[in-house]
Amino acid sequence: MSESVTIEVPARLHLGFLDIPRHVPEPGHNRFGSVGLPIQDVATVLTISRAAKAHVEGDEQERVAQHVATLSRHLGIKAQHRIVVHQTIPQHIGLGSGTQIALAIAAALRSLHSLPLDIVNDASLLGRGTRSGIGIAAFEKGGVIVDAGKGPNSAAPTIVARIPFPEDWRIILVFDTSTQGIHGDAEIEAFKALPPFPLATSAAINRHVLMGIMPGLIENNLPLFGQAIAAIQSEIGNYFAPAQGGIFTSKRVAATISQLVRAGAVGIGQSSWGPTGFAFAASQMDAERIVDTIDQDAYGTTIQIVAGRNAGADITHAALNLARACTMGAFIKKERIL
Repeated sequence: MSESVTIEVPARLHLGFLDIPRHVPEPGHNRFGSVGLPIQDVATVLTISRAAKAHVEGDEQERVAQHVATLSRHLGIKAQHRIVVHQTIPQHIGLGSGTQIALAIAAALRSLHSLPLDIVNDASLLGRGTRSGIGIAAFEKGGVIVDAGKGPNSAAPTIVARIPFPEDWRIILVFDTSTQGIHGDAEIEAFKALPPFPLATSAAINRHVLMGIMPGLIENNLPLFGQAIAAIQSEIGNYFAPAQGGIFTSKRVAATISQLVRAGAVGIGQSSWGPTGFAFAASQMDAERIVDTIDQDAYGTTIQIVAGRNAGADITHAALNLARACTMGAFIKKERIL
């Protein structure tokens, strides 16, 4: 019997931090917090199976091999594996590529060996989720997620709210393939160089979450939701501007976003360190109208319209009995992490 596990892990939008710890933490103010959501149609997809010799195909081969080795040591797995990476979330554009491929490997490996999933601790083992819990929570279940940062005894940031994203609403993504967001050591240094995050800014952001984003989603009130997102993004963008060269990392994205606003989009912003920008529309038809209104070629950006995702990762188990393939065919079991 030959077995394999295929997993699809969605990209996520990071809509902003709720707070950022000071260099000298104050009581009650030493944790990040964030808001975000997973999206449809942009994902990491890979398949893992047992093999006589370790082999990785596709993108991110070195990172995938390192994650498999780390997890195998941790779990006491002696088997070798073949991993085929079918597609990946583009690296360093603000959509959570590093966290999602780590979680994909962890869940696929555990599923292949009939081990229970342990997303939070595996994320910690692989060095993910140190600031934001959105990527981890997006793997487990979709919707708009609010985390309150990591507590003193927490392996991952604590999820305090999760609200379904309205099915009709759409997200307009704006990409600039000529640049990347700050990442790695540069990200660590950027946080060190920035001034202490003002308590008043954190208070304003948290008010927008509680009084704008959350009721906007529950009431299906896009203007209220969009106004809160834009306000949070303005606060965050101004704070990070010295590190990233402006409210937006990419001037091309900023120019395209301005056109989208004039055409009727709301809730503009940048996911994480960018350069990916975003805006919201009330429906697929409205999003298409907005995009068709602007000059997409003027600034060298590309645009994609996606829905929000209200479910977690998809895991597919496949087994093929080669001796009886002609008569029995393949057995496939698909489950969604909820």
